[in-house]
Amino acid sequence: MEEKNFGSVRFIPGKNNGKYPYCHSIYIEGAGVLIDPASDRERLIRLKENEGVKMIWLSHWHEDHIMDLDLFDDVPLWVSEPDAEPLTDLELFLDWYDMQDDFREQFRMLMIEQFHYKPRKPERFLNDGETINLGSVSVDVISTPGHTPGHLSFFFKEPRVLFLGDYDLTRFGPWYGDRDSDIDDVIRSIALLRKIPAKVWLTCHETGVFEEEPGEIWDQYLAVIQKREVKLLNFLKTPKTMSQIIDAGIVYGRPGTTESLIAFGEEAIMKKHIERDLKKSIVLKDNACFYKAGV
Repeated sequence: MEEKNFGSVRFIPGKNNGKYPYCHSIYIEGAGVLIDPASDRERLIRLKENEGVKMIWLSHWHEDHIMDLDLFDDVPLWVSEPDAEPLTDLELFLDWYDMQDDFREQFRMLMIEQFHYKPRKPERFLNDGETINLGSVSVDVISTPGHTPGHLSFFFKEPRVLFLGDYDLTRFGPWYGDRDSDIDDVIRSIALLRKIPAKVWLTCHETGVFEEEPGEIWDQYLAVIQKREVKLLNFLKTPKTMSQIIDAGIVYGRPGTTESLIAFGEEAIMKKHIERDLKKSIVLKDNACFYKAGV
């Protein structure tokens, strides 16, 4: 995967095609703005030394977007206000994932050793609806909650480049497993992003660069939510515990996995579906078991 320029907006590919735990980064030439520093540590060191990084912007707070933030301790950090808190304290970070018990201990060490976590407080908040003039390009800041409550997308107006952040158009589909994620906000944010008159679409993971309107790719990405829902409701034609739901492997397609990170993701996303379905009375609960209404 190669770096690409769209005017002064540079796409910096992450290692392993930007698959977790890496992400693609964006660099604004001249202004020295680096967005989501977790692409390639050595490349970002060279960028800092040779071209300069004057500001760090974050699309959101997740670990695979801040892995190399420690390289820029001396650089102002800008992020949305709703996503700022988990950056200030590691225990709060883990709380925002609603991590518990043994996995919390495991992930705490991972955050320190692999993701180089250091508490940071932003110098400024990026606000929905503001336009920031960076000299070579002006940027519209767009609130796109759901993935996280403060997730941001950025529209670079002159080259008409839309940075989607973690609405990444991958086959896996949207992630909405945080404590404060919301499925319906994800759907609304995707609808908003699809209306923006861009010529180029950049994302944080995998394909990364779309130079033609994504079209059906948007539909396929969004359809993953409904596919998960259908599989869950079919599974709940007979009562199931949350443990059985996790073991079914609806999200990752790996039933009965013992890998802790995958099991965590299964539980996190399935809980969001269950919570949503309980509110709509699509799913009912009897003691520790959940089942589809009307069956």
